[in-house]
Formats: sequence, C-alpha cells, structure tokens
Amino acid sequence: MRSIAVVGATGAVGRIVLEELAKRSFPYEELKLLASARSAGQKVIYGGIERTVELLSPQAFEGVDLVIASTPDEVAAEFVPWAVDRGAVVVDESAYFRMKPDVPLVIPEVNSHAISRHRGIIASPNCSTTQMVVALKPIYDAVGIRRVVVSTYQAVSGAGASGPQELEQSLAACQNNQTFQPSVFAHPIAFNLIPQIGSEKRDGFTSEEMKMVAETHKILEDDSIAIHATCVRVPVMVGHSEMIYVETRDPVGFNDLRELFRHAPGVTLVDNLQDKEYPMPLGCQGKDDVFVGRVRVDLFNPRAFSFWCVSDNLRKGAATNAVQIAERLVAQVARV
Repeated sequence: MRSIAVVGATGAVGRIVLEELAKRSFPYEELKLLASARSAGQKVIYGGIERTVELLSPQAFEGVDLVIASTPDEVAAEFVPWAVDRGAVVVDESAYFRMKPDVPLVIPEVNSHAISRHRGIIASPNCSTTQMVVALKPIYDAVGIRRVVVSTYQAVSGAGASGPQELEQSLAACQNNQTFQPSVFAHPIAFNLIPQIGSEKRDGFTSEEMKMVAETHKILEDDSIAIHATCVRVPVMVGHSEMIYVETRDPVGFNDLRELFRHAPGVTLVDNLQDKEYPMPLGCQGKDDVFVGRVRVDLFNPRAFSFWCVSDNLRKGAATNAVQIAERLVAQVARV
C-alpha cells in the first residue's frame, strides 16, 4: 500500500491505530491523517514528526490506497463511499457496514479468509463481540458450539471519549455529596452498574446484545449457535470483561480446554486460582491479546463450561483488530 489514511486520527482509537502502525512497522510511503471540521488543523506527533490533521472530504482520498477509520456510524456512511469510489480499501470500525451482505466482518485470528471477498470495505466487529469470538474460535473448531450465554462488564471508554470524562465527573460528585445529572449514560455510573448498553430492540434485548448475536453468526458463518447476551456498563475506564458459558457439541475436559486456550492465536491464558491470578481490566489495559481465566467445566454437564474473558476494548476491541486486518490485506495483495 503506497498511501494510507487514518480517519478519526485525533480520537482515542485513532491515536492507538497510529501507535500500532508504528509498533508494527506497517509499510507505506505516504500517511494522511483525516478528521471532521472540529478536529481538522490539530497537530499530531507520529514517527517523530509533527503532522497536521486534514479535513475529511472527498478530495482527501485522491491517491489513497488504504483507509483505517474509526468514526461514528453516520460519518462512516457518508465518507466511506468517497474513499471506495476513488479506489481505496476501507477498514471500518463503525457499525454501519458490519451486517451488509457484501461486506466481510473480520477478526484476523478467526476468519482472515473473508478479507479476499471485500468490494472495497472490510468491517471490524463490535468490541464485545471481538474478544468473545477470539476466545470461542479454538473451542468451535475442536468440539463445536451449540449455545453461548454471555454477560459483559463493559468499560466506559466503550462509549467514546465522553465516557471516561463522565465517570470522573460522577465520581467527583459522589465524593463531594453532590447531585450528578448524567448526559452520556442513562444513570450515574460511579459506584454503579447499568444493565443497558444501546437502544431497546426485540423482546427486551438491547442493540448491543443483538449485535453480539448477529456478528458472531456472521463471523463464524454459523447461524445455528444459540446466543444469549446481557450487556452491562461498569465504572471501569478501559477493558471489557465477559463471563461466558458455552455448551459444546462434543464433551470437553478441563485440561483439554486449558490447552486449547493456551495455544489459541491472540489468546493469553491467566488461570491460577491458588495464586489469585486471573485476567482483570487493570492488568490487560494497553495489551493486544484477549485474556482468559477462571476456566471451569460444568459440574453437571460434560458438554458445557464457563470462562472469564478480558480485553482492552480500545486495542483488540478496536484499533489493534483494524490494523491486523490491514496487515492481512497487504499480505494478500503481495501474494497476488
């Protein structure tokens, strides 16, 4: 890829995209940083060079080969066609294109083969879906999966930059015995759990919960898996946690499970209850892997088990996954 553009370069995910590109020595000759009018003109240090963020416009994509984008859905809906029409391939973090039939939804450790099906757009999944499916993939391949019951404990950074700000404001109000009126979340988030992420959808489920169902089916190309999700916002800055219960098609033993997780791409097993070692958001922040612990086979069902799963939602849940997709795309192009 001769020329690449990062859209949303001044946001939390965009900045990590730039960090990942540098860390991984991503190949390119020209780099453009793009953002909306609100952020255009800002200065960003990348590769030891101060770069000016350009205005997101149709003309900005002239000569661009690859775009990595993290923007709200409505922004993606407008600009992605600009880039595709000018010959670029877009790796898009928004939810807008994820369920389009002709857009591959990709987690490189799981379905990198789908990248070759793209028609100019490759979507990166929801952060909560990504970490779950990375962890489920070795199980799915080894013994099959019938059913998944997942409860998420999602960090405030999943709501964007305003999420951590509101948590800090909410904490300050509690400490000073002041009334706090939330604007980002439906209720005060300090010292609280909010069992709703997204809007109300069918039969009492939320949009976030239904995303986990639909996206998992699309990524694994298997609609037969029964998935029951409950998504909860928690007062954690960075790092989504999930408690996942899985019913498998074939029996699976405790030691076999641990070996599957231990050798799975993108998964780190941290599971030593005696020494109080298990994944926690603080320990996983800033890291690219999906962390698994508290692995247990169901005492009453040899075809079921549960585990605890934590990942940095800004990295593997967003920026890292997008850059990994771009790496696989470049590798495929090089082989042609």
